[in-house]
Amino acid sequence: MSRLYLCLPGMAMVLVLGLMAQDDVIKVDVDLVNVLCTVRGKNNALIGGLEKGDFHLFEDAKEQQIKYFTRETDLPLTIGLLVDVSGSQERLIDSERRAASAFFRSVLRPKDLAFLISFGKDSELLQDSTSSPKLLEDGLKELRLSVPVGGLHPGPVPTAQNQAGTVLWDAVYLAANERLRSEAGRKVIVVITDGVDTGSRKTREQAIHEAQLADTVVYSIYYTDPGAYGGFGFGGSGEGDLKKMSDETGGRVLKVDRKNSLDDLFKEIQDEMRSQYAIAYTPTNPKKDGSYRKLDFKMANKDYKVQARKGYYAVAN
Repeated sequence: MSRLYLCLPGMAMVLVLGLMAQDDVIKVDVDLVNVLCTVRGKNNALIGGLEKGDFHLFEDAKEQQIKYFTRETDLPLTIGLLVDVSGSQERLIDSERRAASAFFRSVLRPKDLAFLISFGKDSELLQDSTSSPKLLEDGLKELRLSVPVGGLHPGPVPTAQNQAGTVLWDAVYLAANERLRSEAGRKVIVVITDGVDTGSRKTREQAIHEAQLADTVVYSIYYTDPGAYGGFGFGGSGEGDLKKMSDETGGRVLKVDRKNSLDDLFKEIQDEMRSQYAIAYTPTNPKKDGSYRKLDFKMANKDYKVQARKGYYAVAN
């Protein structure tokens, strides 16, 4: 019989599935820390079929006893797709719309949810959480260029820093805080952008912090139009910020280039999300003091590399 554990850790809610020879039950454990991860080999291929004993998990350099482990790839999934519609992305919006439609059609299963947010001079929820690819496609049709009105110096204080041209960090913060923090199951943000933020009220660090509190993995698709910056390559300045955000939350940056189309990268993300391991443990440090706890994996096979979030905040519900 399958047994369903509803775990309510300090950071988030998550569903952990296991196989037990008993009737279905619901068990509540408020102390569990949940970690989603993928494993890759020397050739960067995803590694499946691993067992609990293949993983050694450390919190602040102290090894933790893994309490629950599953290779189940059908855990409920909530995806937030965030699309940059600022001036630098104007010529890319049509391809983003088409590729995202195909992505939703292929990745969403009946128990999964997805929502759509566009961001430019401000953030806009184009489609709230739904399991309907059709509704998401309708939302994608509403993607429109979003640029500031009134020149370079809007607002009461005429400084370029006040220009809300691409509120990337605000959009990530909004998605994590208002749409994902209360969700159960696996949670993913996919953001398509050139990584340049010009006007967010939230900082990169605040956006990362909120994603970590929401137990959310962030995948960044780095998509640039060199022509938008007059051929000077300014658009490349945001890749480092995206890498920081994705690395800290257990995702990664994927780059659209001559070898990898946007469709290819969506397929990579889809394969990765369906190849995750769900791990849960009760930390040896039980304090809910709001401190940041560093996480590290060591594999029995030293050729394997784990992709997972770098840590979590020990906060009480």
